[in-house]
Amino acid sequence: MSDQNAIPAAEPVLAPRRRGTLLIVDDDDGPRESLKMVFKGEYDLLLASDGPTAIELARQQRVDVALLDIRMGRMSGIDLLEKLKHMDPGMEVVMMTAFETTDTLRKAIKLRALDYINKPFELPVVRGLVGDAMQRRRLESEMNSGAEKMDALVAELQDQRIEQQMASTRGDIYASIIHDINGPLAVISGFVQLLNHRVARAKVLENEDLEFVRQKLHTISRQVGNCVEISQRYLSFLRRKPGEISRVSVNTLLNDFEHLARVHPSRKDNELVVNPVSVACTPRMNGTDFIQLLLNLTTNAFQSGKAVCRVEVSGELLSNPLDLTAIKDSDEERSMNMESFDNTPPLLRLVVRDNGGGIPSEYLTKIFQPYFTSKAPKQGTGLGLSIVLRLIKEVNGLLHVRSSLRMGTVFTLHIPADLRQDAPAG
Repeated sequence: MSDQNAIPAAEPVLAPRRRGTLLIVDDDDGPRESLKMVFKGEYDLLLASDGPTAIELARQQRVDVALLDIRMGRMSGIDLLEKLKHMDPGMEVVMMTAFETTDTLRKAIKLRALDYINKPFELPVVRGLVGDAMQRRRLESEMNSGAEKMDALVAELQDQRIEQQMASTRGDIYASIIHDINGPLAVISGFVQLLNHRVARAKVLENEDLEFVRQKLHTISRQVGNCVEISQRYLSFLRRKPGEISRVSVNTLLNDFEHLARVHPSRKDNELVVNPVSVACTPRMNGTDFIQLLLNLTTNAFQSGKAVCRVEVSGELLSNPLDLTAIKDSDEERSMNMESFDNTPPLLRLVVRDNGGGIPSEYLTKIFQPYFTSKAPKQGTGLGLSIVLRLIKEVNGLLHVRSSLRMGTVFTLHIPADLRQDAPAG
């Protein structure tokens, strides 16, 4: 049984369609006013008696279609057409002329005028031309809007996938932290059991037993300190925002990276060499992001296709800015983020070098694009190097790659850094 008192569902309210804006430019009052009377009920009108006034109106408000007289005093219709098209290439323009010449019309068509009408014009003709122009403009706007929405959706999906990949890598890093803490905890547990066993047997602690207990308690205290230091260091990384300055020495980060890279599944029989930086410094970068940079580059080298690959990671601190004029792109070299690079010393230079199969020159322009990969299926997501570039951009660093087939690849990173005055270089 139907409910007679039921309220009918409301129909969706559609946003009103724009009427469209028509710009009419003519230095003769008669045609200008006639066109105003014709179109005032159909479109929003802008009227101008010369080119400069028309340009100012077009700057202030979006124009969909323009009707331009070709012969005007201060600025010709052809010159005005060129300037309006420069301001908005999608604007549709119809020319009006009482003195048709082939050369003038050819210029108008070259500048992408839609059509032209002769004066005196017939109302059905001018109505039809303006109506067609408005329809073209509306369709183009809808297509551009659809394309922009699609591009935005693709970019959002890419960002989501990259964020997931970065989160996954950070999860690996924190798993490594737990592993690092388990080491000291195992030592602590063993010494506590040993102390319990030693103390349980003695009614009174003699000199020898007392010294034994002191030594073991000192070891336990040191290992507890190690756990606290590791935990605090990485908890501080977790709380920091991307790009926030790290206060951990580069060599501590390199040591943490090495622990993680050596047990990474992609390492297999590949050789890894990590060299410390000789000058104590801290990168101006979130610690986990720093480790992720090196981990992505290293695993990329491990998967280079060569049976056994040697990967060497080294660094140095630069006290002078780079000579950017000496950095050139070629078939074997590419630089990324040159336009946003903060070339203020001190700069930490990190080099990841491998003797793998190298990167073909046609791939060098693509390897930093999301999802691009030349690896076999299930051997890579195509996100590793795009994440590297994203992290470098976040800290205004510079990324350079040089690669030769069968000779290997060298990635060089330049990252803003700070000198450490409170710690030795080891």
